[in-house]
Amino acid sequence: MIPFKVSRPSILIAAFIVACAPALADDWPQWRGLNRDGVWHETGIIDAFEGPEIPRVWSAEISSGYSSPTVADGRVYLTDRVTEPTEVERILAFDEKTGEQIWSHVYETTYKSVGYRAGPRSSVTVVEGRAFSLGTMGHFRALDAATGELLWETSPDKDYDIPMPSFGLCAAPLVEGSRVFVQLGARNGAGVVAFDVETGTELWRALDDRASYSAPIMIDQSGRRVLVCWTGGHIAGLDPATGEVLWAIETEPRRGVINIATPVIEGNRMFLTSFYDGAYMLKIGQDATTIDTTWRRFGRSEMKTDALHSINSTPLMIDDYIYGVDSYGEMRCLEAATGDRVWEDLSLVPKARWATIHFVRNGNRVWMFNELGELIITELSPDGVREISRAKLIDPTPEQYTGTFSAVQNPDSDEKSAMFVNNTGVTWSHPAFANKHVFIRNDRELISANLAAR
Repeated sequence: MIPFKVSRPSILIAAFIVACAPALADDWPQWRGLNRDGVWHETGIIDAFEGPEIPRVWSAEISSGYSSPTVADGRVYLTDRVTEPTEVERILAFDEKTGEQIWSHVYETTYKSVGYRAGPRSSVTVVEGRAFSLGTMGHFRALDAATGELLWETSPDKDYDIPMPSFGLCAAPLVEGSRVFVQLGARNGAGVVAFDVETGTELWRALDDRASYSAPIMIDQSGRRVLVCWTGGHIAGLDPATGEVLWAIETEPRRGVINIATPVIEGNRMFLTSFYDGAYMLKIGQDATTIDTTWRRFGRSEMKTDALHSINSTPLMIDDYIYGVDSYGEMRCLEAATGDRVWEDLSLVPKARWATIHFVRNGNRVWMFNELGELIITELSPDGVREISRAKLIDPTPEQYTGTFSAVQNPDSDEKSAMFVNNTGVTWSHPAFANKHVFIRNDRELISANLAAR
């Protein structure tokens, strides 16, 4: 009997109705899909691209930002930032079929002590007619998903004292039942906060940790619901009803908080990876109050890595193997039991500092979206990666990141250094796969492309 499985949030009932339709279709209502696990359940999808570029269904003009699109009930949600005539963040909703903007919710905010200022990071979470959005500086808002009407809000400085992370607040809100959970990293024990979805009333707060950039997930552990949060100091399991800390393992960073990847689950294993701090493999206990470290591996630097040092990419764990992209673009396969490297591949994204690939599973295929704006259909196994088809989806833009860094050997030592090599930009946002389409943004446009088999 497997003691642990990934659990679906409260939108499962609606998703089940959609999934039972004759042509299997899914919305993508939150970060990394229905279950936050990077799995795309739809059938009737193309096997390969017809040409070097994927034709668009529509394109909508937007401004800059890192947040990925989400899709629910016929609408596509996104956030961006506009700096003229005043600095504002926007929460936007578009018609899923046409790209026509349905509504826009705008609020003023000035970015302070934040690097990479292109715009909001956190995906909009849409559940039961409400859209929840977390801004870079900590503005947390609940809107009517159909109209954009503001239902309630909390504001930084006024409601919470947030020591700002280097790259702003990023972790997408998570909803279950009557509660919405947010990693704020605020002082006075408000590292993680639960709010009532209808009123915005604070229900509980937990942890005195700084905020990280890793999105929380909900799991079942031995028949008990557990909210898993990877903060700036711990990986912790909380009682979602009360905020009680059920278990926690310290993950204090060696060189500043930069854990971005979402915790990855397979069976009773939990995998964590970070750019500077390498990887953890944890064993989820039979008792909901226990968790143990199976192994912990990291290299001596970002250039001399061990196991997996990921930055923006959340890896996959399939059966007994982990697949992910390392600090300078090396696609790696690891043994889950040990962290030992099985193979490495350099064909999927250029070798560069902070190279990014987003992984989504659909059946026995893995769809990869790299920072060049390419969509790649692959199959992964312990024997290697098999590329089936690749095509350009969207252009990289310089606002998110002005260029990439390439690893250059230092002739006087065995270390390498990073050298700036171009200014073409990147596409770091995660795509949404919904209703046989893919939705993706750069810093100028949001696009839709049809992936249905003909």
